[in-house]
Amino acid sequence: MAAIKPPMYSVAIMPIWVGTAVAYAQTQHLDTIIFSTFLGAAILILAWENLSNDVYDSETGIDINKHHSLVNLTGNKPLVFWLGNLCLIFGLLGIFTISWWQQDLTVIGIILLCCGLGYIYQGPPFRLGYKGLGEILCFFAFGPLACSAAYYSQTQTASISSLVASIVVGVATSLILFCSHFHQVKDDLAAGKLSPIVRLGTLRGAQVLTVCTISIYALTAIFVILGFFPIWTLLSWGSLPFAVKLCRHVQENHDKPDKVSNCKFIAVAVHFWCCSLFGLGFLLGF
Repeated sequence: MAAIKPPMYSVAIMPIWVGTAVAYAQTQHLDTIIFSTFLGAAILILAWENLSNDVYDSETGIDINKHHSLVNLTGNKPLVFWLGNLCLIFGLLGIFTISWWQQDLTVIGIILLCCGLGYIYQGPPFRLGYKGLGEILCFFAFGPLACSAAYYSQTQTASISSLVASIVVGVATSLILFCSHFHQVKDDLAAGKLSPIVRLGTLRGAQVLTVCTISIYALTAIFVILGFFPIWTLLSWGSLPFAVKLCRHVQENHDKPDKVSNCKFIAVAVHFWCCSLFGLGFLLGF
């Protein structure tokens, strides 16, 4: 279960949920077949990224102490690699089906760009995640690109409100990846991976985490005041208890790998509840 990471799949679901919620708020129309197809495809594409990341990490030796790596568990790297590719093929087939229904290649084009960012994050020869750029790639892939694709799949138009909403989703998603580095500084250094926590140190990383977490709620309030979001999106502040728990936990344990290792799962809870309530706010505020 630790290898499959079921909670992490909210990362794939939330951009589609929020983008679709904004579309419904603006058009009062929801195509449930497209929404369901997009959700299934997004989950499969994220499965590809998780599986392929295990494969590429096994090649650098960074996962030597990661007992829940699927490559380490199975001892069969080619199997994991091709299972990942199969997930990618079926995921892209779902997105292509949406484009075929609409006779419009925009959505498949955006998602192919997302996949490209996912590959250069960890795949050779790029491995930009090893250069500390993973959070930036994550922000754009799961924020502006994925949310815009979900919005476009419902409306076949672009939207400033959807783009602005995607900033909140992108930051919340990037926090999960950021938190995943705190407990593996030694392994990252040994493999030559310059993650943000390796560059900043765990103490400063904990401070950056707090600022970025606060920014999610501050941005929501600012965009409500500016009229981009309905006031109901402030429901996302209901996730604040998880955000406070995350920041306190990391501040207290940032330099204790065994204790801080679960912080990414608290970040998943922040992401899930914040984005769920955020999207609900659009539905209630149309």
